[in-house]
Amino acid sequence: MTVHFIGAGPGDPDLITVKALRLIRECPVCLYAGSLVPEAIVTEAPGKVMDTAPMTLDEIIAEMEAAHAAGHDVARVHSGDPSLYGAIAEQIRRLKALGIPYDVTPGVSAYAAAAAALGRELTIPEVAQTVILTRTAGKASAMPPGEDLDTLGKTGATLAIHLSIRNLREIERTLAPYYGADCPVIVAYRVGWPDEAFIEGTLSDIREKVRAEKITRTALILIGPALREVDFRDSALYDGDAPHILRPKRKTP
Repeated sequence: MTVHFIGAGPGDPDLITVKALRLIRECPVCLYAGSLVPEAIVTEAPGKVMDTAPMTLDEIIAEMEAAHAAGHDVARVHSGDPSLYGAIAEQIRRLKALGIPYDVTPGVSAYAAAAAALGRELTIPEVAQTVILTRTAGKASAMPPGEDLDTLGKTGATLAIHLSIRNLREIERTLAPYYGADCPVIVAYRVGWPDEAFIEGTLSDIREKVRAEKITRTALILIGPALREVDFRDSALYDGDAPHILRPKRKTP
């Protein structure tokens, strides 16, 4: 028996991996985070299916223990990729203490799905070569020392800020000195769902635009100069004057 932590992707059933769908189809027990995972993702689960949104951690682990006792594999389905804000660490800690086997199947993260839907690259040569996945302090927990926006903003990297749509005023105040008030911002709402939406603006006006759309949850904030439509140099990856081991320098005729 194994508890399979499964990344279901951002919401679009077509973005689930082949392995993830196979596990959902095979496991007699399916526990899915219904507040963020659409029911369509788990329609092919063959046995017991439970939405864990209203459940406590103790109740979720109890279901896993019961499945373990019965010898039934569990598909534990999370949104996006479970390594990011998936709350799997606390579940894994309990499973280890109980001697219950587990594994993890990755999924498409919201930031990657948002970039794909927008047709954008988040790493542009000589503009931004780093993407930082982060969040801001909220009711759930504080940020660890050194991971505050004031520190991260000094990097100039592309920021993908999760779980922070209610903190746009603080985000603007903190990041404007580093990125500039006219820095591009894109708010990606419910990426991969039928009602997905993208709001584009700048640090100075994005808060008002989001307020006008009445978006208060389930949104990702992308910030950085890589989002701006600007002239930039081509990468060296396909440059004929930049040979590498898979493309040796061509001989001059």
